[in-house]
Amino acid sequence: MKKFILMTLLTGAVCATLFAAEPPAADATAVVAAAGEAAKETPQLNPGDTAWMITATALVLFMTLPGLALFYGGLVRAKNVLTVLVQCFALASIITVLWVVFGYSLAFETSGMSKGVTNFHSFIGSLGKGFLKGITPGSLTMTIPEAVFVTFQLTFAIITPALIVGAFAERMKFSAMLIFTLTWFVFSYLPICHMAWSGDGALFWDWGVLDFAGGTVVHINAGIAGLAAALVTGKRKGFGREPLPPHNVPMTIIGASMLWVGWFGFNAGSALAANGTAGMAMLVTQVATGTAAATWMLWEWCRSGKPTAVGLATGAVAGLVAITPASGTAGPLGALIIGVVASTFCYFAATSVKRALGYDDSLDVFGVHGVGGIVGALLTGITASAALGGTPPDGYTVAGQLFAQFKSVLVTVVWSAVVSVVALYLAKATVGLRVSEEVEHAGLDLSEHGEEGYHTAASR
Repeated sequence: MKKFILMTLLTGAVCATLFAAEPPAADATAVVAAAGEAAKETPQLNPGDTAWMITATALVLFMTLPGLALFYGGLVRAKNVLTVLVQCFALASIITVLWVVFGYSLAFETSGMSKGVTNFHSFIGSLGKGFLKGITPGSLTMTIPEAVFVTFQLTFAIITPALIVGAFAERMKFSAMLIFTLTWFVFSYLPICHMAWSGDGALFWDWGVLDFAGGTVVHINAGIAGLAAALVTGKRKGFGREPLPPHNVPMTIIGASMLWVGWFGFNAGSALAANGTAGMAMLVTQVATGTAAATWMLWEWCRSGKPTAVGLATGAVAGLVAITPASGTAGPLGALIIGVVASTFCYFAATSVKRALGYDDSLDVFGVHGVGGIVGALLTGITASAALGGTPPDGYTVAGQLFAQFKSVLVTVVWSAVVSVVALYLAKATVGLRVSEEVEHAGLDLSEHGEEGYHTAASR
């Protein structure tokens, strides 16, 4: 992303050098000075930044495999645990292939883009880097190898559709899941990613939207898709009439803990360097997450009489989600605010609102990622204020930034909703969305994958 700014400066410096070379020899000093300035702007490999980004990349992959898989796996019933794990693993595998073939290019290739000019490439990139054409060991993005940047962004592309799995857990066919999520990945994830992160000429970028690590790209995008999937697929059998408890709460806590640790790579890694921004991103991530978990615990304790393990884990994830877009600009005070406010909104969305509206978002993808992402994206515009200890961008005003954040949220909500509904009906028309009632009753593990997570009937 900053690569494009650096390259623009480099081009200007080189042009200045060429023009300076035309006057008589008396101006040779100016030529040397211009060349020196150009050299300063040339990206140079930084081993420290590279080592950190390789570590951050591994941490973000760790969030999906095994973090998210275990978090979701513990929340479903025993007869469906393998289904959730397989869905996460399969998406990690297939998205990797698609990312190499065209995903990275459509998300980050910038041919035809120019700042302030809205055209087709404001919404999507080109295929100029299809099959990662032109990326070599010597290619750089800022101060790290482009290969590391490609892989880092791949881990974001993997976890985002995997998040959606929790919304339709225990009832969607594996084939339908693949058609839906992969269609959504191409037509929703890649465009929103491009708009937010590809640089000058991209829609959100030119609006001045602050989305440091994926509030719109990952969480709102996935949360809206999850809500659409829950509504179109329909409720699980027995939802609202009989208990559908998680089968393994320790597994869920372990998965949530892995998500918490991995999220430091997610947020601090988005600095693309081992610097002060990464350090502050790590701090505010910890502060917001701890605050959100404690807030959820208190709400649950006051309203139901007992603080639960699942509640603590869910509150922590809500805090991680909400601080994501703000992690590059918020300070510790802003992180405290985000943790309290986001956890409160997510708690009531996942409990009271879901119960009142009657939709079956199995593992609260919308309630946590959708709502938490929206709250976090909007609060990013406020907590960037220096008065709250934030690091505001040039030209920052609270009103102006809030308006930019609101526009990006609105576009993401509408875009993801439309793509999701089309993708769901495409899957429904081709293979059908739901398993049969008999399969749902018996469990999807055996019928969809021919295996069981546990071999004792009592575990069901």
